[in-house]
This record gives sequence, C-alpha cells and structure tokens, in this order.
Amino acid sequence: FTVLFMYFTSIPTAQTTDCMHLREQCINAANGCESIWNVLEDICNISVLGNRCKAEDVIGCNRIIQVLADEYPEFKNCVCTTDDFCSITTLLGKQCSINKDNISIETKLQWSLSALSKQAYTANRTCLDVNKECVEDEVCNKQLSLYLKVCSVNKKCNMEECQAAIRFFYQNMPFEVAQMMTFCDCIQADESCHRAKELLRGKPCAVTAVPPPSCLNVIHVCEANELCRKKYTNFRSKCWRHVTKKCYGDEACLETLIKDDMPCSANADCKAAYISNWGTMLRVECTCQNLPPAEQSLCELFHHMLHSKSCFS
Repeated sequence: FTVLFMYFTSIPTAQTTDCMHLREQCINAANGCESIWNVLEDICNISVLGNRCKAEDVIGCNRIIQVLADEYPEFKNCVCTTDDFCSITTLLGKQCSINKDNISIETKLQWSLSALSKQAYTANRTCLDVNKECVEDEVCNKQLSLYLKVCSVNKKCNMEECQAAIRFFYQNMPFEVAQMMTFCDCIQADESCHRAKELLRGKPCAVTAVPPPSCLNVIHVCEANELCRKKYTNFRSKCWRHVTKKCYGDEACLETLIKDDMPCSANADCKAAYISNWGTMLRVECTCQNLPPAEQSLCELFHHMLHSKSCFS
C-alpha cells in the first residue's frame, strides 16, 4: 500500500491540472455535478482555502468520488479502481493526504463487517427502531452522520446538495439495510417515530419544495435530467412493466389507465429500483391540486406510481 500511496501522491502535474479543470467545469455546469462536488469536499474534509485536504474518513471519501465518476463519466480518468484508498490522491493530487493511522480502523468499518447489514429484512419495522439500530451500529451511524451533516435543518437547505448526499447514503448500504429504512413506518400518534422517519427520508430538505410541484412537472423535470431519467426508466421497467409494455411512456395512453389496472411487480428488483430513486426529483413531494381537469387523471396516475406504498404492502 505504501508504494501505491507514494505513486498516487506524485502523479503527473498535467493529470492533476486536467482533473482540476474538470472540477471547474463541474462547478459551473448547472447540471447537478456541483452538488456532488460540494458533498465530496465536505466528506473528504477539503479546507475552505482549497489548498489542503485530510481525508480521515478514507472509505467515505473514496465512495463519494466513485459516485461522482459513476454519475459524471468524464471524471473516470481521474480516479482508479485498483485500490480502495487511491482515488482521492489520484483525483486531488498532492493537495490531499491520507491519515494512514486510520486506514486499519476504516477497513474494519466497511459494511461487510457491519452487524446491522447481517440482519434479515423484516417488514413492519418502526422507523424509530430502524433509526436507533443505525445510530447504534458503528458503520451505519458514520454514513448517517455524513448525510445529516449536509442535510441539516440547522443550516440553509441546498436541495441539490442534500439530494446528492441522500443518493450517496442509500447507494452505499446493503440492500437489506436500505429496505429497512425505506419501508419502515410509524403509528399515527408516535411523534418520535415520525421525526425519525423524516430523518431517513431527507425531510424537509431533499423532498420538500415550496410550493409543491405537480406530479406531472416532477416527471417532466426528471426526464430532462439524464441521471433521473435513467432511474425513472429502470423504475418503470422493474415495478410497472405492465404500464411500460402497454403504453411505452405515451402520456395519452397512460391517461386511459386507472390505478386498479396497474399491477406492480413488488419483487426485489422493483424494491431496489424504488430505493434508487432516493435523492432524485422522483422522491420530491408532489401534488395534483389546482390542475386543469384534463390533466388530473394523468397526474394522479403518476402520484400513485411514485408515492403509493400499495405496491409494497
């Protein structure tokens, strides 16, 4: 590892410059890249001066860098996949250092060693129970803390940054754990449970827009964004195959359907697709109020697809 570390901290200046040029493009692109970069700087502990970073959470830092490269492939030449701890030094060059004393500790904190990740998924878990289990689990708590730091209600909300953080949060946990958090619920009178549920859903920052958009608008905005469009296409094909087969995204055709004519597959692939919608426009709370009568039925259909839990009941 020492050899790898020395190699990647002395990468050619040209590559570092190219990657820094991509950083500038990312920050100015207005396509969501800036939000992920801001989360990256937060998690990788890059100083305000921009000339030094000290990645104490090496695994978390490398994971968000890999998310950046997955969602914005132009960064793929700025990262590496050969070693768990090399991406940060490859992307950010000599300005970054790794706290080598923490590496053995960080390795132990990987999800594969998490007690929570070994639990079998059971339905009807309360969100308060799930939240407590996450806080008590060292690995889950670390991931949750990173996400809550970005989405904190104590600072001015940046919806795009919070959405990027919640995508990172759910993408980097085992399917069983993600299911626990996504499909937990509360009884009406349990206020503590409802607060825990809001934390796990990114409320209010990641999902609450003022005024709330129509569900038609949410779909149209999503389809105009490449990342969201891919997730929406996958979600429809995995959960609503009957709708996709029958209408192929044709809104006029979709409008002829009623909710009772929409069988949802509700299998593991569907649940995974539903979970992957976290941190996108598809999870933003939407409404069908105050729409023209001609748009009402289609809007309600989209609301049912995006927010109805009947699929997983």
